[in-house]
Amino acid sequence: MNQPASAYFISEEKPEIIRTTLAVIVKNEPGVLGRVVGLFSARGYNIESLTVAETDHAKHTSRITIVTSGTSATLAQIKAQLNRIVPVKRVIDFHGDSDALSRELALIKVAGKGDDRVESLRLADAFKAKVLDAGLEHFTFELTGSSKKLDDFISMMKPLGLVEVSRTGVATIRRGKGKV
Repeated sequence: MNQPASAYFISEEKPEIIRTTLAVIVKNEPGVLGRVVGLFSARGYNIESLTVAETDHAKHTSRITIVTSGTSATLAQIKAQLNRIVPVKRVIDFHGDSDALSRELALIKVAGKGDDRVESLRLADAFKAKVLDAGLEHFTFELTGSSKKLDDFISMMKPLGLVEVSRTGVATIRRGKGKV
């Protein structure tokens, strides 16, 4: 169907949504995390995963790792706004970076008896999950890997008696000897 030629024609094509991981290197001082998270919430940006830890005690530096999604324009705006926050030293975008390694840790509690219990142990072995706690009617597993691997394991545990999940959030770093 042909679109009428009009000065008011607006394309119905939606921009591609990109998922990315940002590493924000900041001065480790009170209020910095609040300012970074506040930037996201004030503008309606979603944070899918957030991890924070001090990475250099002597230099008082922390690394905030954020997984977020948006159009390329939105992500460029997020990075520009993060760089304007005074305690932010650097923003690193890992989108499309084939040298990036990302991992997440999860603790997963599963309760069950009989065949469900045997099946949860079999799946844990297949996913290389470690048993941290075991009782006659439950297991607590530790699993490290990509977010997709964790999601897959958790979805397989749901019908077997998934009770609780605790996830750390994504940690990302580049391969090789160089510093980011």
